[in-house]
Amino acid sequence: MNGDRADVAVCVVGDELVAGRGDARALGWVGRVVARTPQDDIRLTAFPLGVPGETTVDLAARWESETARRLGLGGRLVVAPGIGDLRDGVTTARSRLNVANVVDAAQSRGLPVLVVGPPPVLRDGPDGALAEQVAPLSHALADVCDRRRVPYVDTYAALDGHADWERDLAASDGRVPGQAGYGLLAYLVLHGGWFPWLGVVSPAPPSA
Repeated sequence: MNGDRADVAVCVVGDELVAGRGDARALGWVGRVVARTPQDDIRLTAFPLGVPGETTVDLAARWESETARRLGLGGRLVVAPGIGDLRDGVTTARSRLNVANVVDAAQSRGLPVLVVGPPPVLRDGPDGALAEQVAPLSHALADVCDRRRVPYVDTYAALDGHADWERDLAASDGRVPGQAGYGLLAYLVLHGGWFPWLGVVSPAPPSA
């Protein structure tokens, strides 16, 4: 173990999925991602700053004040909006603008940014009426990131129609996953550019 490891702080702003609501292990996807991140060369501290049901309007208003004390030199920002905008009737154009403003402001402060998009909802669940709106929102956020060369984790494309994801949502309250669902989200983040974004070497897969 290298005694000269660099301290790296990562703030994760988003909704109840960032907070890990519904996870019996109290890890959420953030805790699982950190647990699987090699720390031979860095000393990683993650701050999950989730607010249940949050819109991008609220996220854009709070992210800077909540992260300022936590992000020093070497700090990084993960933006993980959920479907709060869809529930509150915020247009996709406004969602796009809000996230773009956050990314632009963070980058102007020298903070590397990674964006984790909203996963699909159950079509026969409590948010079923919003199911068809998640894809356009995810596509809009992906375009924001592509234009700014910011890594985007498209959880919607990977989990839409995924049997394990839908089963896990259904076994919970229909809105948040349990352990299996958070494990899937963590897997997508870990394989969606997390390691190069963080500047660490991806661990070798376990041997057969």
